[in-house]
Amino acid sequence: MRGVTKRIPTGPKIDPDIFKTYDIRGVVPTQLNPEVARLIGLAFRTEIAGSNVAVGRDMRIHSDEIASALRKGLVGSGCNVIDLGRISTDALYFAVGHLKLDGGIMVTASHNPPEYNGFKMCRRDAEPLSGNDGINRMQELISLGDLDEPVGGGRVEKKDILSDFAEHVLSFIDRARIRPFKVVIDAGNGMAGVTVPRVFEHLPCKLIPMYFDLDGRFPNHLANPIEPENVRDLRERVLAEKADFGVAFDGDADRMFLIDDKGVPVGGDIVTLLVAKSLLSKNPGATVLYNTICSRAVSEGIVAAGGRAVRTPVGHALIKPMMKKENAIFGGEHSGHFYFQKNWYADSGLIAMLVAMEVMSESKKSLSALIGSLDPYVRSGELNSKVTSIAKTLERIVAAFPDRMVDRLDGISIQTEDWWFNVRPSNTEPLLRLNVEAKSAALLEEKTAELLLIIRGRKRAPAAKPKAKAKTKVKEKVEA
Repeated sequence: MRGVTKRIPTGPKIDPDIFKTYDIRGVVPTQLNPEVARLIGLAFRTEIAGSNVAVGRDMRIHSDEIASALRKGLVGSGCNVIDLGRISTDALYFAVGHLKLDGGIMVTASHNPPEYNGFKMCRRDAEPLSGNDGINRMQELISLGDLDEPVGGGRVEKKDILSDFAEHVLSFIDRARIRPFKVVIDAGNGMAGVTVPRVFEHLPCKLIPMYFDLDGRFPNHLANPIEPENVRDLRERVLAEKADFGVAFDGDADRMFLIDDKGVPVGGDIVTLLVAKSLLSKNPGATVLYNTICSRAVSEGIVAAGGRAVRTPVGHALIKPMMKKENAIFGGEHSGHFYFQKNWYADSGLIAMLVAMEVMSESKKSLSALIGSLDPYVRSGELNSKVTSIAKTLERIVAAFPDRMVDRLDGISIQTEDWWFNVRPSNTEPLLRLNVEAKSAALLEEKTAELLLIIRGRKRAPAAKPKAKAKTKVKEKVEA
């Protein structure tokens, strides 16, 4: 729906580095400012060819100004904007699907430090824009000045969707079955401080809030719970309160991490398995997606529960389309993103938290006991290494394992019966990210050290000699 042939100049030069694989993100004001936001609004309208768009924003100190300029670009291009105010990203996805809008933009930089801001964008039915599907075209439109001249005609309508959103996420469980848990939740001064209370007012639980005040300066810790130092306060509080479990959300509250009753963090991959088993008990034989970094326990557990396990590359912009293609009921990532078919295939940490609570309620087991029964492996966590050549380093790793079939779905993965690893490039830096998992701590330590020597090039490690019983090679396919 272009409708106007006259083009406008782009104004200030825009740093191309803000256009990422999954979103647009940069430092304010050097990379991202109101004029850039206005142009993003114009380009988004052109890309989605629609006229009804939701806009939400997080609590960052410049989000109000950036969102205002974004709305100006959208309205100037003829869009009608539903202004959702300060909400979480998963609430924005809900609004786009529930209100049957043509698209939505969330002004947020998620877990990044306070000087950053950005845009997470989706089309109708919360289908995400990605680098290869929309974002790169938007960059080209802006850089070439191939944008429709603002004609006006759009309008802004404010709408509060939080009550409807709370009812939606609660519809995934039987709230009458939820036990009266004592729960510590760390919002990280982010948007969970808005959404979580609206959900817990319908549950029989004692909520112990941490850092619920909205503050984009992040005075307590960065809202990035995948980093251990950012959940230290929560772990201590769970133990001090003798709570049943703890929950940490990131800045825009779409990612969620659990802390068990012993103060131990639960990986996003194991939460994926916990939720998958619950959903499979109600949908026998259904398909569940999990990414390449997830523990082997995930695929084994899905199959044991009667499900079909399908591996995917890392990243929401890739997983959501695959969910539709595979007709999957659920998908999860190690990074704390959890995707639900009945949520327009979009991710929601709140829904995952509620399903986990229902599982704990029905089992009458502690979270630590539940996890202990699901997870027999030990793992390295993500280990990052700067390299001079990603391609050459990856091939050096492959050469060190000549007797193993290489899975190249996302970076490279090699598996044996007793241990496996994945190493994949960063999307933004000259880094390789290594994850190793094994059946024992000693084997994990040995293989992690061996791989780091190969990756970092300090000396060549000897080629791995797999045990005789580990002859089965990994199939170079997506399905597990």
